Amino acid sequence: PLIICKDADLDQAANAAHVGLFLNMGQCCCASSRIFIHEDVHDAFIEKIVKMAGRLRSQGDTTSETDNALCDLGPQVDKIQFDKILGYIEKGKKEGATLALGGNRLGDKGFFVQPTVFKDVTDEMTIAKEEIFGPVMQLMKFKTLDEAIRRANNTHYGLAAGICTRDTGTALAAARDFQHGTVWINCYDNFDLAAPFG
Repeated sequence: PLIICKDADLDQAANAAHVGLFLNMGQCCCASSRIFIHEDVHDAFIEKIVKMAGRLRSQGDTTSETDNALCDLGPQVDKIQFDKILGYIEKGKKEGATLALGGNRLGDKGFFVQPTVFKDVTDEMTIAKEEIFGPVMQLMKFKTLDEAIRRANNTHYGLAAGICTRDTGTALAAARDFQHGTVWINCYDNFDLAAPFG
């Protein structure tokens, strides 16, 4: 999970969320697919993240304008995973989440899935509880940081988490309270070979 606080630099936070999920097409054990956004910045953040995801390049396109070339969208690993991801997308729609972007196959060849962003996601939805391992982002609103941390910790998966805030004290308190192995502050998927992971 990644928490976006109301004082976060929204451009930096959107980039962190974007890299955290789309860097490996969501096929990462610590992908930032569940994003908790403070209600005061929720709509502005959604606007930024949908725009970024909509500008991902794929299928050989290396010349279109994009926000982060590291995140050019490749295929899913195989047909089994491709079908599983599309199944999760259908579940998200059936359970009441709103598609803000994507939700289908990308192109007609290979195992490419459109960058997909869901809003109006609630904690009991399957897409919020299970790891999709695909380019599918779930956006959820919160009121207080304590609430967001409690909800972020309510998972069977605890490899990594992140928080975006301008307040060092808030960031350090959240890092202490997360029940996750690695915690990133104002970034996501930034690895250092000298630091342990997990």
